[in-house]
Amino acid sequence: MGILDGNQKNEPMHYGEVYGIWSYLLAAQSAFVENQVMVNHSGDKDLRKFLEDYNVNVLVPEIKELSELLKKNGIALPPAPPDRANANLEDIPVGARFMDPEIANARAHLITAGLIACSTIMGSSTREDIATMFSQFHTKKTKYGGMILKLLKNKGWIIVPPLYNSGSHQD
Repeated sequence: MGILDGNQKNEPMHYGEVYGIWSYLLAAQSAFVENQVMVNHSGDKDLRKFLEDYNVNVLVPEIKELSELLKKNGIALPPAPPDRANANLEDIPVGARFMDPEIANARAHLITAGLIACSTIMGSSTREDIATMFSQFHTKKTKYGGMILKLLKNKGWIIVPPLYNSGSHQD
């Protein structure tokens, strides 16, 4: 039997899996506190609800699961930034605030980057449990990506690149 023939949870992770998981965890920890800050800056109740829901239902479970996996494999965790305090929107000067459309578009971009990271780790994993874990993360991010897209459209905040109409150019 080869090294990868037993219980996959007892198999060692390869360097790519370790780096991918460690980097993904660092990004998830950062995204969590960024969302806390963005909640403080947002005046839109739907956006605030989305950010809080994303933290609770996506980032917290990912951070917990990845931290446990790294610890179990004897790998030091990346440094986590401290939680951010709640602030009153009116206490943040208008010129220093992130605006709701900026927040929503930045969060959509972050979810997209997370989808790419999940796919990369899934594709490079030799352990099925790790690939499956990131497949589940990907599925959740896909759901929340659809939610933020709908929010962007409903609020009129979506930033669309130039539209291409192949029939409109002249030869």
